Amino acid sequence: MVVLNKIYTKTGDDGTTALGSGERRPKHDLRIEAYGTVDETNAVVGVVRLHTGTADTDLDAVLGRIQNDLFDLGADLATPDTGEDLGYEPLRITDAQVEALEAAIDRFNAELAPLRSFVLPGGTAASAHLHLARTVSRRAERLMVDLAAREQVTSAAVKYMNRLSDFFFVASRYLNAKGDGDVLWVPGQNR
Repeated sequence: MVVLNKIYTKTGDDGTTALGSGERRPKHDLRIEAYGTVDETNAVVGVVRLHTGTADTDLDAVLGRIQNDLFDLGADLATPDTGEDLGYEPLRITDAQVEALEAAIDRFNAELAPLRSFVLPGGTAASAHLHLARTVSRRAERLMVDLAAREQVTSAAVKYMNRLSDFFFVASRYLNAKGDGDVLWVPGQNR
C-alpha cells in the first residue's frame, strides 16, 4: 500500500527520480517519459469523466476502470524487470486487463455504423476530450515501444496501450450520438 505523508521530499532536486526498484534515473529518462505520459493520459480521462458521469453511467464505469488500470500500468513501467528480487511482487498489467478492454471496445462498437470517412476530433465535449485522450495514449504507446526496444517492457503493457487508443476512438463515436454526430473529414474541402 502507498503511504504519502509528505508530498515534497527534495530527493528530485538534482533532476533524478526513483523507480519502484529504488534505482534513480534522470527525469528525462525514456522510462520516466513513458510512465509520465501514461499519467497524462489518465488526467485527460479524468476530464472526459466530467462529461460522462451522468450522461452515460456504463461508459463512465469503464473509464473509471481504465483510470485504475493506467495507475497499474504506471507502476508496471516504474518497476523494470531486472530479474533481481525486489522483496515484493511488482504490479504488472495482465492479459485479462487487455481482454477486458477488448470486450469494452467490442461492446460499444457493436452499436456504431461502419465509418465511410475519417473522423475529425469534435462533436460533444466528451467526444472531443476522448480524441485528446486517444492522441496522448498513442504518444505514450510510441514511448513504450521505443523503451521496449532498449529495455524490458511487458508485452501486455504495450498491448494495453495499443487497445486503449482504439477504445477512446470507439467511445468518442459512441458519445457522438452513436456515430450520427461524428464530424467527418472531407478531403480537399478547403482547396
